[in-house]
Amino acid sequence: MSRTPSQPPQSPSRRRLLGGLGVAGAALAASPLAAAATRAGAAPDADTGHVTDAPLSAHSDQHVAWLGQHQAGITTPRPASGLLASFYVLAEDRPALERLFRLLTDRIAFLTEGGDEPVLDPKLPPASSGLLGPHISPDALTITVSLGESLFDDRFGLAALKPLHLQQMRAHPNDALDASLCHGDLSIQFCANTPDTHLNALRDIIKNTPDLLSLAWKQEGTVPPVPAVRGQPPQSARNFLGFRDGSANPDAADARQMDTLVWVGAERGEPTWAVGGSYQAVRIIRNFVERWDRTPLQEQEAIMGRRKADGAPLDGGRDEHAVPDFSRDPHGQRTPMDAHIRLANPRTADTARNLILRRPFNYSNGVTRSGQLDMGLLFICYQADLEQGFLAVQRRLDGEPLEEYIKPVGGGFFYTLPGVRDRGDWLGSALLQAADAVAPAPTQPASDQGPSA
Repeated sequence: MSRTPSQPPQSPSRRRLLGGLGVAGAALAASPLAAAATRAGAAPDADTGHVTDAPLSAHSDQHVAWLGQHQAGITTPRPASGLLASFYVLAEDRPALERLFRLLTDRIAFLTEGGDEPVLDPKLPPASSGLLGPHISPDALTITVSLGESLFDDRFGLAALKPLHLQQMRAHPNDALDASLCHGDLSIQFCANTPDTHLNALRDIIKNTPDLLSLAWKQEGTVPPVPAVRGQPPQSARNFLGFRDGSANPDAADARQMDTLVWVGAERGEPTWAVGGSYQAVRIIRNFVERWDRTPLQEQEAIMGRRKADGAPLDGGRDEHAVPDFSRDPHGQRTPMDAHIRLANPRTADTARNLILRRPFNYSNGVTRSGQLDMGLLFICYQADLEQGFLAVQRRLDGEPLEEYIKPVGGGFFYTLPGVRDRGDWLGSALLQAADAVAPAPTQPASDQGPSA
């Protein structure tokens, strides 16, 4: 039985969108965003390179390239709205799985590039949901496809090709996982400037894959736009606990660092087809905001390890960009030993390999049966090694004081496919070619192939 949130987040107001589209993403990568925003009518600031003017329409023509060595939606700037959907794969054999991958590639190309919807006979269903009208604007849409551990079973002969660290997500001590919100054969992450854009894309894919995919669960989220300040580095958006989220995130514009932390390279011992991909970890983390709001500020800050007002670490600094030096506070007198930032990133030479690239969204699903706000964090992160990345960090966080105020309820682990290199390529091509090399896909029996020539 699948379940989706009872009350998706409301669309941001037009004024808020016009004041912030394209700005929040600058926190991750200035150069790609500047190029995309220039096409959308925005201009990068001459001093900082960050975009200061927003696109002129709610559904903008801002386009993010979908072709390349890696899929978009990982190191590309994070826009204001996101959605993670998990599916069961209904394809019954490898040729049908190939048809699914090719179809997804075609839909991603159209939805992310935009264009006019085809005009069909009115006796037929319309080509799209109509959410965006007859013209599909790209609206900074990215669509990122990842595979779950359960796809590498005996249905398609992929077992021998499973990524080394791909596994089903298991519960940690503080988890209360809802089975209807966990795992899946395939995940699709949608990111866009506005919710209508990614909802239209989700419905498009569901419409075009009725015999190939079945939606298991989904979670939507948003990121509040943060206006850029001339001459200052971009600020991180705040989560529903009121703290800046992503202050210590690696620089997604640093290609060398991304090659080390995010992208799977040939030297990691992974299957050859997996080179260029990444491990995706998804967690739906409910926040007990009523309890948190009644907690003294100094306790909140001690739990997080940062000042709430500006995000600066407790051991000093003017803002969130100050780097804490835990070596000068070995007994936790300024930053408690069990503070969230200290456990998540101890900032030692040995734990530098545990860094992950976070891409979270806030979610709000309405009210629970007990009358509490159902809201929290749609946590998404990427790393080249799931064991050294998310799992290593989460094990350090198990038992932290923050657990009194949060409860993970869903999510899963997936492997993000390498990118589509050119228009003759398609998602998953290297995987299925590798599968054919191991064991060719079965063909129809001769008796079913019709008369011979």
